[in-house]
Amino acid sequence: MSYLEAIILAIIEGLTEYLPISSTAHMGFTAALMGMEESEYLKMFQVSIQFGAILAVVVLYWKRFFDFSNLKFYYKLAIAVIPALVLGKLFDEKIEAVLDNQIAISTVLVLGGVVLLFVDKWFKNPTIVDEKEIPVKKAFIIGFWQCLAMMPGTSRSAASIIGGLTQGLNRKAAAEFSFFLAVPTMLAVTVYSVFVKTWGEGTANAQKGYEMILASNDTIWTFIIGNIVAFIVAMVAVKTFINVLTKYGFRFWGWYRIVIGIALLIFFYYFQ
Repeated sequence: MSYLEAIILAIIEGLTEYLPISSTAHMGFTAALMGMEESEYLKMFQVSIQFGAILAVVVLYWKRFFDFSNLKFYYKLAIAVIPALVLGKLFDEKIEAVLDNQIAISTVLVLGGVVLLFVDKWFKNPTIVDEKEIPVKKAFIIGFWQCLAMMPGTSRSAASIIGGLTQGLNRKAAAEFSFFLAVPTMLAVTVYSVFVKTWGEGTANAQKGYEMILASNDTIWTFIIGNIVAFIVAMVAVKTFINVLTKYGFRFWGWYRIVIGIALLIFFYYFQ
């Protein structure tokens, strides 16, 4: 992987991690369109640079994350992340198997777009406008909704935001809680991918994520650069998305997913 490829993928990650359009799908499509060779390092890189995007939320909402007088905030996040930790471990191999199936991911992108076209009509009367008003039970339910994103192309952000809307949150509160929930969720995924998971297990080249990162100066620097770029871009994307979502809703993102998904279905079906 070249430095330029790492930067491009990190920009895509930073832009799409917190948008309801699936960062995994967009990074996979981008890598395919650039003609990047499929490798275990590429898969690990796409997961691990989410760490940079996570830090963006922590920095932007640092008063929430470091308000130790509000212990219920941490408790709700801990409860909400449990479904993803359990189901993610159970379905890890099945999830990885789908990552290379661009047709399936493109199809999910389109179907998710169709759902987003109607979300604003389905949830018109929110009763919760702030994270502090979310009961623990509702936070746990939102955590289950987040698990829908285990199917690549779904979008963790879309699943958890819609989950929030089903529990009576308004758009802003649902989006912000989705951002907050991303921190423990994606931190756990990153730690697992880098330090626990054996990539290419059962092959002669099986390695832990950190072993692939430390394999050469180039892999070390692509990892560092990727996280830095993802962090910077995500800082801008989060603030922009909150403003756009609050003002315009989900319809734009629905049409975006449908158009991009259909275009990619045509491309991967006929040209790959």
